[in-house]
Amino acid sequence: MTEQSSLLLRKQLAELNKNPVEGFSAGLVDDDDIYQWEVVVIGPQDTLFEGGFFKATLTFPRDYPLRPPKMKFITEIWHPNVAKNGDVCISILHEPGEDKYGYEKPEERWLPIHTVETIMISVISMLADPNGDSPANVDAATVKSWMCEQFLMKKLNLRMHSSGHIRKLMHVSGTEQRVIKRLKPS
Repeated sequence: MTEQSSLLLRKQLAELNKNPVEGFSAGLVDDDDIYQWEVVVIGPQDTLFEGGFFKATLTFPRDYPLRPPKMKFITEIWHPNVAKNGDVCISILHEPGEDKYGYEKPEERWLPIHTVETIMISVISMLADPNGDSPANVDAATVKSWMCEQFLMKKLNLRMHSSGHIRKLMHVSGTEQRVIKRLKPS
């Protein structure tokens, strides 16, 4: 499998060099080791990370693509789905199969069809839309949740009082419902 995984990774690297994908760049840490990649993620627009450049490593197992690589940010990044040591916690980088905790569906986890490109697109998406339900960094998830709640309080307060009285709001999320309860006059 080592020779096949090496060929597959070389093919993916050549493809990324030939047709770069917006949002990241990728290359080898050492030209003699196809299993150690260095990536630079460009912070997605309209996020706290916009304009930033975040260096990370992808470490591929010898039986890739049957098993996922490990991703670790080298640049310090504070995000609910990035552990304090930089390890990225995202479903598609979790070992294939059933989740023993029942949180993830098998199709959300690693599948051999994933490539460096699909991994990186998922990571960029994760930066823009963190999963606070399964945080690797609880402190970052708590602050993000609090900040979102503060934003929603302001947004809902404006919406609810914009016409001089509280309007009935339809299709609100659970977080919005908790905020509405706090805003309602007694």
